[in-house]
Amino acid sequence: MGGYGVRVRTASGERSQRQSLVDRTKPVGESSYIPIIQMYFAIARAGFRRYGTYRIALVAAMFANVVFGFLRCSVLLTVAGSGTGLGYSGRQLVTYVWVGQGLIGVVLLWMQPELPERIRSGDIVTDLLRPVNPIWRMLAGDLGVAAYASLTRLVGPIVIGALFFDLYAPRELTTYPCFMISMVLAVLVGFGCRFLVSALSYWLIDARGQWMAWSIATVLLSGLAFPLWFLPHPLALALYVGSPVASVLQLPLDVLVERVSPGPALAVQAAWVVVLLAGCQRLQRCAERRLVVQGG
Repeated sequence: MGGYGVRVRTASGERSQRQSLVDRTKPVGESSYIPIIQMYFAIARAGFRRYGTYRIALVAAMFANVVFGFLRCSVLLTVAGSGTGLGYSGRQLVTYVWVGQGLIGVVLLWMQPELPERIRSGDIVTDLLRPVNPIWRMLAGDLGVAAYASLTRLVGPIVIGALFFDLYAPRELTTYPCFMISMVLAVLVGFGCRFLVSALSYWLIDARGQWMAWSIATVLLSGLAFPLWFLPHPLALALYVGSPVASVLQLPLDVLVERVSPGPALAVQAAWVVVLLAGCQRLQRCAERRLVVQGG
């Protein structure tokens, strides 16, 4: 299946070759895990350095985030001034906007992985022959990119927002570490969602359709356009808990501005991390059983 491509079933010889590679690198003791951990750290460092080389693109992205930050602030402050803030004060909404604009780059909201292109070209076959789990390899690279973005794209909009607006300072000191944990969980949830969307390319010819759907979902359901609590409470609660997209932006921001208790919010995010990463593994195994190499 797969339109213009041809179906390639994994041959027994190829499977034995992959198994032999895995067996040669299989750890024999606890100390044998150290090289594997070092390898993933090296991949994360490579992602950190690679993202730092595109300085012009970084400045352009930060400029766009700042412009939209002013636009969103003007709209949400008007809502707060009308007395319909729905649980947010003016300072909370300002902080929600500016930190949210910075988080877009940290959670890699619209950063498309290289997986669809490698599937289309057939290079994914080479990746599958390597004794490295492709999911953890891509996750390590994303964590390195997120680490760099947290030092640049997150800090930039917050500094600009603090110069022009009165930001909300959390009242509890525990809010700060809870927000950091929530931000890490948001990166993991975002990776799981983007991987699942990208992995559909194993069966589809073009990845643009699912990525357009993902872009629309992130704008409407992640709390980017407006906080989900602006919706009717039953609908907002259903999206808050039942949709992984809300865990990417809405939950970390609510934790920071102390709109919700950190414990339940972190529990929701952690649950989605487990579900999504398990789904990634399941979908990847299904794709390996029946791989479609598209593009000839």
